[in-house]
Amino acid sequence: MIPRIRQKYREEIVPRLSSKFGYKNVMQVPRVEKVMVNIGVNEAKQDIKYMNISMEELGIITGQRPLMRRAKKSVAGFKVREGMPVACFVTLRGNKMWEFLDRLVSLTLPRIKDFQGVSRKSFDGRGNYNLGLREQLIFPEIDYDKVIRVRGMNITITTTARTDEEGAALLSEIGFPFMR
Repeated sequence: MIPRIRQKYREEIVPRLSSKFGYKNVMQVPRVEKVMVNIGVNEAKQDIKYMNISMEELGIITGQRPLMRRAKKSVAGFKVREGMPVACFVTLRGNKMWEFLDRLVSLTLPRIKDFQGVSRKSFDGRGNYNLGLREQLIFPEIDYDKVIRVRGMNITITTTARTDEEGAALLSEIGFPFMR
């Protein structure tokens, strides 16, 4: 089964973007390559159960098993030693990526209290977008009663767009609510 946004991308978004930017070939139209979701777990230094809980929650949110990221260097100021668990992350591609983007745009972002839209300033200069969320409770898959600690996460959307303008056009066509 083809995800809803992927089908919308093929049928509606590609013709609109190619006419807007004057692409002569369909392969020039920007597309989403991957979505990375990252959660930093500071408390995992003292107790590994916090990492396990965060990995379980991230797996529920994304539908894919997350990987644990360990510290590459020791940093005395942060009381981190080399090899300590510091974060968990997931890289989504294909249908899981499109399903996650659909849920993010249509269900999750509207659940944020006093939501004004996402910032247009979060592009990196090459058409990729970074979005920071303050809590995992806005995802409908998370059971509020089972959450031990509220955690934020970073979502990076990597596109094939060459400029921020092309990336913004792609994401706004997908349905991202940008601030005015």
